[in-house]
Formats: sequence, C-alpha cells, structure tokens
Amino acid sequence: MVKSEYQNSKELRVNNVLTIDGPSGVGKGTVARVMAQKLDWNLLDSGAIYRAFALAVEARGVNIADESALQKIAQTLDLEFKTEQDSELVSVFLEGRNVSKTLRTEQTGEIASKIASIGVVRTALLKRQQDFAQAPGLVADGRDMGTVVFADAPFKVFLTASAQERAKRRLKQLQAQGTMGIMSQILAEVVARDERDCSRKNSPLKPANDALIIDTTELSIDKVIAQVSELMKT
Repeated sequence: MVKSEYQNSKELRVNNVLTIDGPSGVGKGTVARVMAQKLDWNLLDSGAIYRAFALAVEARGVNIADESALQKIAQTLDLEFKTEQDSELVSVFLEGRNVSKTLRTEQTGEIASKIASIGVVRTALLKRQQDFAQAPGLVADGRDMGTVVFADAPFKVFLTASAQERAKRRLKQLQAQGTMGIMSQILAEVVARDERDCSRKNSPLKPANDALIIDTTELSIDKVIAQVSELMKT
C-alpha cells in the first residue's frame, strides 16, 4: 500500500505535483505515464481508483442510491497498485485480485462515472488519492486533480478534444482488443459522460483557472508531451 507523506511534506505538495485533467479519450493517461517516466516521478491514475470502487460496489450488489453503503465501501476499500517488473504497466489489485483488465471495460467506466458524482464517495476517496503524493514527485491523472485533489499544484494541464475524435479513438481501442463497436453508440456515450461529468454538483469537470489547456484533436502525443515539458521548465 502507498503510505502518505502528503500531510507532512509542504515542499512536495507545493513544488512537485503535475496534474493532468480532462474527459475520457483525450490522451491524458498516456501523457501522464510518459511524463512520470521522464521526470522519474510517481504516477496516480485516479480513474482507476473510481473504477476499482465501482467493481467493489457491483460485486457486493449495492444500489448506488445507497450513499451510506457506498461510503462504508469507500472507507474500507482494499486497493493496491503494483508496477510489474520490466513493464510500463501498473496492475490494480482489488481485495488481492488483479482486476486490471476488467477495470477498463465500458460497463465499469459507466458505473464509475455515475458513482463519481456522489459527494460522500468523492470525500471518502480524496485522501486515498492524496496519499500518492510522495517524493520525488507526482504526476496525477484525472478529472479534478488540479481543481480539488491537488488544487495548489504548481503545474496543471487540462487536455481536451472533440467528442467525435474521442469516439474514433475509443473505437480504435476496441477494435485493437478484438471487440466490435458502433461509432454512433460510442459517440452518444462520450457525449452523455461529458454532460454527467461537467454538470455534477461535486467536483465538476473543468479546467483549473491556472491550467494550461491543450486541444489534442489534431496533435500527436509527442507534440502534447512537448508542450507539457515546456510548462515544467517555467
């Protein structure tokens, strides 16, 4: 398990955190991973925390309208991230079981998006995310990293792209995995998730006031990385 140094390290909290926020399909996961490697910093995929939580809720058969039950699960969530030797990938273990593949399904993502709008859940998982802020630094990928979780981070990026482009990227991912997808359906899901994320009462998806906004619709990952790297020099 990750041990927290966040509360006791003001220097780390102020100087060594890069947040990368944005909706699904903008490339923030790839950018965060590459930047963490370049900087030799820790990496937080906050979406994985919410997805793992969604799996735990589903496994227990809990109704997402039952906020009291959701809060209890969030407070006792047995979650661990492990970096595999000689691999860039991070494996996610829920209650001792590797759930890395299940974590990325559309169904899990939809449940996670709905649960993420619930205030008691976000509060319960807030400290779990802040616990990742350890020396030498942290790259945090999510939807409210720069606005809520690490609001005082000095380096903030918000990635965006058109819904059409993000749907195309998701379709390609599914096809690469050998799964069929319907473009119109995927696009509708992207738009619906955006609406849910942007309009939720608790921690809505939006750029931090001091974030660098990058539209990745027509940019390669290398060009996005170049802009983020330039930000880190300031």
